[in-house]
Amino acid sequence: MPRKREDYFYRKAKKEGYRSRASYKLQQINAKYNVIRLGDTVVDLGAAPGGWLQVAKELSGGFVLGVDLQAIAPIEGVETLLGDITDPSTLQKIQGMIEKSEGADVVICDASPNLSGNWSLDHARSIDLCNSALSIATKILKPGGNFVVKVFQGDMFSDFLAVVKKHFSFAKAYGPQASRKESAEIYIIGKGFFRSRPAGHLS
Repeated sequence: MPRKREDYFYRKAKKEGYRSRASYKLQQINAKYNVIRLGDTVVDLGAAPGGWLQVAKELSGGFVLGVDLQAIAPIEGVETLLGDITDPSTLQKIQGMIEKSEGADVVICDASPNLSGNWSLDHARSIDLCNSALSIATKILKPGGNFVVKVFQGDMFSDFLAVVKKHFSFAKAYGPQASRKESAEIYIIGKGFFRSRPAGHLS
């Protein structure tokens, strides 16, 4: 029975009012790693259509901001921003919107590149998106903050994970049950954000 898992989570999302089956991925990640807590300020990069935003708002109840190139249909209690996460001006807009919170407690990103069918190219594009998400996260996260990002597995994956480890006291790859069995996606969870020391810094 191919794609049985997809059918299950698709039907479940429709029944429970979520915009995407991906909502369950974030629920499962949070159940295991407790990345979003009550009252957290959460920024979701590449947030359309809003499945992760719905879950983030349920988990946090605090300020939740979704950013995407595409317009996101309104979600009660959630702010949205039209912007490209690879564009530096988008970072400035995000910083302005979370200024009252003095930064974000959590940055999440379930963004995927436009797929070409060429795996090497798609993997490289995925890593580029992840680097953009990580760059924003390191500029807006509060000390001790958390980060979740989707990555397509491939030859650059381990190098990217190593970079994440430079910024977080805990970093691990995790495949939630709601991911399709045939998918090459995996999620990197970073907890306990700290600003990495410059090379050669000993103290």
